[in-house]
Amino acid sequence: MNQFKQMFIAQLKLTFREKQSWFWGIFFPVILMVIFMSIFSGSSDDEFSASVAIVNENPNPTSNMMLEQITQLDVLDLETEDPVTREEADKLVKNQEVDAAIVLPESIDASSLLLVFNKEDEQGATAQALTGMLNQFVQQTNLVASGVTPAFELQTEAISSGNAELSYTDFLLTGMIALAIAQGGMFGMVGLVEMRSKGLIKRLQMTPANMNLFGLSDMVMRVLFSVVQIILLSLIGVYIFGANLFINFPTLLIVFLLGTLSFTAVGYFISSFSKTTEAYMGVANIANFLMMFLSGVFFPIETMPEWIRPISNVLPLTYFVEGLRESMVYETSLFTASIWAGIAIMVLWGIVTFVIGSLLYKRKSIVAVR
Repeated sequence: MNQFKQMFIAQLKLTFREKQSWFWGIFFPVILMVIFMSIFSGSSDDEFSASVAIVNENPNPTSNMMLEQITQLDVLDLETEDPVTREEADKLVKNQEVDAAIVLPESIDASSLLLVFNKEDEQGATAQALTGMLNQFVQQTNLVASGVTPAFELQTEAISSGNAELSYTDFLLTGMIALAIAQGGMFGMVGLVEMRSKGLIKRLQMTPANMNLFGLSDMVMRVLFSVVQIILLSLIGVYIFGANLFINFPTLLIVFLLGTLSFTAVGYFISSFSKTTEAYMGVANIANFLMMFLSGVFFPIETMPEWIRPISNVLPLTYFVEGLRESMVYETSLFTASIWAGIAIMVLWGIVTFVIGSLLYKRKSIVAVR
């Protein structure tokens, strides 16, 4: 017990000296989360609005009818009370003074409504929302013109196992916690590379020190480091940005522990073949940025292109993010098949990388002895 205590204190000191671990495990996730939450927090469909210019150069019964209905749409902020000319509208769009211009039919027999965007904003969220909104407007206008009374309407309702309406802030918070823990594990093993390059591990093996206790003390240190991460990020998300957490503690405990150990194993594997700290950081950075943007940390995987999703489905961070999100936001029970399926894939990554890393360390030790 005394030997474990001394090793744990040594690991604690090593962790405080690992500037890379603190940056990637604490400061970088906090900075990234604050930036994203500052941009996206509080936004909702109810707050959507778009500035538009209306063109009605040849007033007629059709254009006047459409103009009257368009001006009643609360989400449209008209640049001027009166319609403008097409030339003026094009100038406003080009200078990005308005989000779009709506050109009304030029004659009573015209059948098209023209929506003009700036080319740079054509694929933006506002442009897509305006297109969908005016498509629905045209369909309703067609029904009115043909004298048909709509018999059905679409209503939407969002439900969740949580106790309040979920927001992007809730989604992002759990993703950032998973990313922070994963980065802490992957970048946390850089000390092993330095110890090996200086021959400290070989010297430690020649002492009466129990190497199993050395590994256990390091494992406990990584878990405690991850506890600091999850508490710190949760406090920032909840008390500064108003995130909602509905935690199922048994599920969270299992996902958290297995996820922390799995990504520590990934970091151990990277350290096993890295000869220098620079090489280690290079490989860890590549793995980190690949998983950061393809594992559903910032945006749902369902919104990604089809050809990217198979890559996302094999990354361990994908299942860690889903596990934390299910346990911290949706209160998903531990006895759920989807939870254990994700845990199995994540743990498989941990086992495989740990075994390969151990074999590489053992092989290098044998070569060094020879």
